[in-house]
Amino acid sequence: MSKLMTNKVAIDSKNGSVLPKWQKSDTLWMLSLYGTAIGAGVLFLPINAGVGGLIPLLVMLILAFPMTFFAHQALCRFVLSGKSREGDITVVVEEAFGRTAGNWITVLYFFAIYPILLVYSVGITNTVDSFMVHQLGMESLPRALLSFVLVAFLMSIVHFGEELIVKVMSVLVFPFIAVLMILALFLIPEWNGEIFANLSLGSNGSEGEQSILMTLWLVIPVMVFAFNHSPIISSLAVAKRKEYGETYAAPKCTNIIAASNIMMVVTVMFFVFSCAFCLTPAELLDAKAQNISTLSYLANRFNSPVIEYIGPPIAFIAMAKSFLGHYLGGKEGFNGIVNKFLRSRNKTISEKKLDKLAIVFMFVTAWGVATLNPSILGLIESLGGPILAVLLFLMPMYAIHKLPVLAKYRGKPSNVFIVVMGLVAISAAIYNLL
Repeated sequence: MSKLMTNKVAIDSKNGSVLPKWQKSDTLWMLSLYGTAIGAGVLFLPINAGVGGLIPLLVMLILAFPMTFFAHQALCRFVLSGKSREGDITVVVEEAFGRTAGNWITVLYFFAIYPILLVYSVGITNTVDSFMVHQLGMESLPRALLSFVLVAFLMSIVHFGEELIVKVMSVLVFPFIAVLMILALFLIPEWNGEIFANLSLGSNGSEGEQSILMTLWLVIPVMVFAFNHSPIISSLAVAKRKEYGETYAAPKCTNIIAASNIMMVVTVMFFVFSCAFCLTPAELLDAKAQNISTLSYLANRFNSPVIEYIGPPIAFIAMAKSFLGHYLGGKEGFNGIVNKFLRSRNKTISEKKLDKLAIVFMFVTAWGVATLNPSILGLIESLGGPILAVLLFLMPMYAIHKLPVLAKYRGKPSNVFIVVMGLVAISAAIYNLL
């Protein structure tokens, strides 16, 4: 694909200028966006979407790309609207909304992303420990030691900077996609027609009184978070602004986001449909009640050594690359908070020292939480959900209609679509907390 795109000259229809050719760096960023979005959450997606039968899956297939693309494109445009060439989202929100509002949004941005990084640190530790015990027949290592080694390994990649993070994430994407597609193909002989049994919008028998419309409403936030790669969008915008300049950064970022989103929808939805076709809605509901991933339920359901041994490695790869992607967003939020705090006291800190401070903070807290293995992390992740939906869907739309620099993006039907879907996702996420 990259060879085809590097030989193609794209034209910016608005000003007639020739866009630079697709570069290797664009491919790396495209894969990194995919890696950030498609984490362990995708392993639960078939369960949440499939319990309502075929209709929620078809609606999900239709909405997945426009929801994901337009929301992340708007967020990227918002970051690129900043005056500073190197200004990330924490700088731009202050320029756009003032110091006080900017401070609050920076804090919200950090706490929408940082808890998810902690969740991944716990998940990675649990996955490796389970694999060592059940598949390799080893004894469990002391949890503090195991979590230290795993988190230290991931943070050692972080230590060498954003460029290495992007490269590692892009490499991890390939085995993840390969295994995901192999697993989806492996399940084809097990497909059955049970999912076609209920095609009405009325009450779903397997869900009791919950209608398919209710299932559709509740699956929207699941879709938002399954395809969410907002933590890395700010880094993408800053990197492409440096690489291509003001003229080409926006169209280049749009192309990269679109390519990554198409790859997400094709691979993930094929996996989701394949899993849903080989299980009945009742079985998917049972998996939901057990609170286990699709892979775990499939391994138990079909007693398959293939799935049993594929499951843990694919979960590890998924969480590792998402951990790295969320680190970039978490670091931006952390650095923004520290900078604003020091500025309020007329103090400054060098960028290198701040980055080292961020690494130490992220490592110590991720290691500590992974060692403690608290059950409250699920609640923390859920609380971060509505905040993330506000920042991803509503804040960029508000900025487009408020800031003169973004006036050219006003009046588009996609803006109304994103606001409506954002409100639906937020309301459903809040409902899930009640």
